[in-house]
Amino acid sequence: MRIARIETLRLEEFPNLFWVRLTADDGTEGVGEAFYGSRAAVAYIHETAADIILGRDPRRINAINRDITPYVGYSGSGAETRGRSAIDMALYDLVGRATGQPMHDLLGGLSRPSIRVYNTCAGYRYVRESPMQETANWGLKGDDEGPYEDLDAFLNNAGELAESLVDMGVTGMKIWPFDFAAERTNGFDISPDEMQRAIEPFAKIRDAVGDRIDIMCELHGLWSPPVAARIAEALKPYSPFWIEDSVRADNFEGLARLRHATNAQITASETVGGLRDWTRLLNSGLVDIAMPDLGWCGGLTEACKIAAVAEAHGIPMAPHDCTGPLQFAASVQFVLATPNALIQEFVRAFYFGWYNEIAENLPEVVNGTVSPPSGHGLGTRLKHGVFDRADAEVRSQSL
Repeated sequence: MRIARIETLRLEEFPNLFWVRLTADDGTEGVGEAFYGSRAAVAYIHETAADIILGRDPRRINAINRDITPYVGYSGSGAETRGRSAIDMALYDLVGRATGQPMHDLLGGLSRPSIRVYNTCAGYRYVRESPMQETANWGLKGDDEGPYEDLDAFLNNAGELAESLVDMGVTGMKIWPFDFAAERTNGFDISPDEMQRAIEPFAKIRDAVGDRIDIMCELHGLWSPPVAARIAEALKPYSPFWIEDSVRADNFEGLARLRHATNAQITASETVGGLRDWTRLLNSGLVDIAMPDLGWCGGLTEACKIAAVAEAHGIPMAPHDCTGPLQFAASVQFVLATPNALIQEFVRAFYFGWYNEIAENLPEVVNGTVSPPSGHGLGTRLKHGVFDRADAEVRSQSL
């Protein structure tokens, strides 16, 4: 079996996402997905990776992954890494389909049949049309697309939102009400009024549901160390489950300052790239929970290596996932096979909303847990005809 064709797809309606479809000479396909900077990642795939991949045996995933790791761009989570991540996912999907195995079996088999999820409280159009959130309107369009406009809810009705999630069986929620203040000061100050405004959703959640839900606080790496420490101190009465990306993940001194300011678990970071970057971070002893993004770290192959280093340090995995439906499925397959997985992120506004416009056979989320999709390879598939949509931008190379 050889890879006979590589195609990439972008959709005008979802400009941040891109997909890679690999087709073997026997007709078997595999599809991968990644998010952010889609045009740059697609350019890397066709300029560099395609010539290396075409004609190769797709079952040689480790060798292909090594050979498409470039001389420049091997570190971090830039365009080359995002392109490699999507290719790696497509290889696993293709091999799983060819051999009649689900992806989790290719990763060593299930460590558990299901795992707890937490809801990232985004809305239906959060980072859908722009890679950056804008706190001027928070990505809100003013027209509800369904019952789960959770971004507006955590800003204005956090207690009701928490009750809704608990009623669904979801026992974790992530919110980020501090960002507006960081934008005003570049993260170097927060006023007393701003602090009170940002703390209010946490108070509403605890008043509404008490300790029946874990609250994850996302800070998006926007803060200077002294202000991050002040925020952590202000959050103590509300017992956050973790504080995520308070400072940039490469600021070890800042992470150390946060460590002294809080007993909450410190989580980092979707922005960290591959194994070597992760090894330095994990060796620092400043992170309690590892949160790689499978589309930004080098794919499943690299994520498995990161998980092994984390396991050696006694650190659990909680993959980042606020992107697309195929990556969500890949993350679920990964955590269910990974012994030191803790929890899986999902966005119910995406899951019950626009994911269903372009994908089918999603992982099943029931009563606050997620189980793998049925079928071989990734299981979740792009819907028939997505590559033929009027807004599709498809590039192809063949043997």
